[in-house]
Amino acid sequence: MTTIAVTYDYGSVNVAEIAMGLGHLGDLVFVGEDSPHTTPLIPLLKDLGEVVRLDRGFDEAADRLAVLAPDAIVSYSDAMLPVTARLAERLGLPYHSVGTASLLTDKSRQRQRLREAGVEDVRSAALTTPGDWAAAVAAVGLPAVLKPVHGQGSRDAHLVTDADAGRALFTALIGSAQPAGTPAFVLEEYLVGRPSDPFGDYVSVETVCTPSGRVPLAVSGKLPQLTPFRETGQVWPSPLPKEEIQQIEDLVDRALDALGVTTGITHTEVKLTAEGPRIVEVNGRLGGRINEMCRRALSFDCVELSGRLALGLTAWTPPPPPRGFHFQYIPPAPVEEFTLEEVHGIDAVRALPGVVAYRPTVEPGEHWPTSVMTRPLDTVTGAGGSFEEVFATMERARRLLSYTFTFADGTRTLTAAELEHLPVAVPGGGTR
Repeated sequence: MTTIAVTYDYGSVNVAEIAMGLGHLGDLVFVGEDSPHTTPLIPLLKDLGEVVRLDRGFDEAADRLAVLAPDAIVSYSDAMLPVTARLAERLGLPYHSVGTASLLTDKSRQRQRLREAGVEDVRSAALTTPGDWAAAVAAVGLPAVLKPVHGQGSRDAHLVTDADAGRALFTALIGSAQPAGTPAFVLEEYLVGRPSDPFGDYVSVETVCTPSGRVPLAVSGKLPQLTPFRETGQVWPSPLPKEEIQQIEDLVDRALDALGVTTGITHTEVKLTAEGPRIVEVNGRLGGRINEMCRRALSFDCVELSGRLALGLTAWTPPPPPRGFHFQYIPPAPVEEFTLEEVHGIDAVRALPGVVAYRPTVEPGEHWPTSVMTRPLDTVTGAGGSFEEVFATMERARRLLSYTFTFADGTRTLTAAELEHLPVAVPGGGTR
């Protein structure tokens, strides 16, 4: 019987999607470590397959996994990519090499490698201590983006427009990061997007990578970001002209070449600038929420495809483009600390023409801390015959959905549209 190992933590797909996509391909072995996301799910993971814990060290976990003799190994979590690469190397299984996994998860080294290969010339500087700040600003210039070397979901990512404010912000962040002599943050050139309304000024590209070549699976148009870099949804396919899509796909292919990617499905974010497309970052796993979009638009499961690729079943025919336009709208949680008390308008949103589903992320009674990362309150999914039609549907959902929160200064009810326009203090300088 075929066995597939899945290194598991917070990532781009959930346990149900893994079970649905991979369960029929073979027995599952979940490899994980103690974390706020994984530990509560251990009983469920044990119901679905074997569980190998990393808590007692890599070698013990690798030996246990060797006894189970998996035929393939996959991951959908950025945090787990490096250990997945090490396990694959130990077990002789196809996956990103250890060096490639490092480049895919270290934003500073990734920028350096793309520069060395002539793919991009985006200015960047690694930051280890506050003493590095002045030299980094001199090398990169302002405005710039400050973000963790390792991270996802725009965690602790900030736009810096003022050098002194940026230094204070970095000093506060580095205090919690507690680096041990290695860069914990990177300061990089802020890529100015071109006007792209009603879309955001960036897209994402999913690429299927096999030893015999790479095939772009999808280019998704993004909704405008909120301060500082919070995502609000996506539309598939992107309505960009065919010539520009080709330019974007060629850029991504060159980046994957430079990083040594030969297997799996990757997720690359690309900024649309007046000078042409520029790489924001390359991720060595499937993009967030892409599998839901793919299954709905094409009746095609990307998790299953990733499993087949890992098993060496590389004969794959790309599906035809989707008919119409498919969307995911994700109303943003407030940046400040809050408790969600109640959600209003769910039935009205579900009844909108074109809406397929409404799925909550935050339940009434949940308390969330202050954070600038992308944190959806819920997700509205649907489709339409044109991007104008789907934008009209999303606009109606923005007005119909409202949320009652308790904040430090009292209780307020805000629509999804109002949440998108709340002023946000920018620690790197100013308010937006």
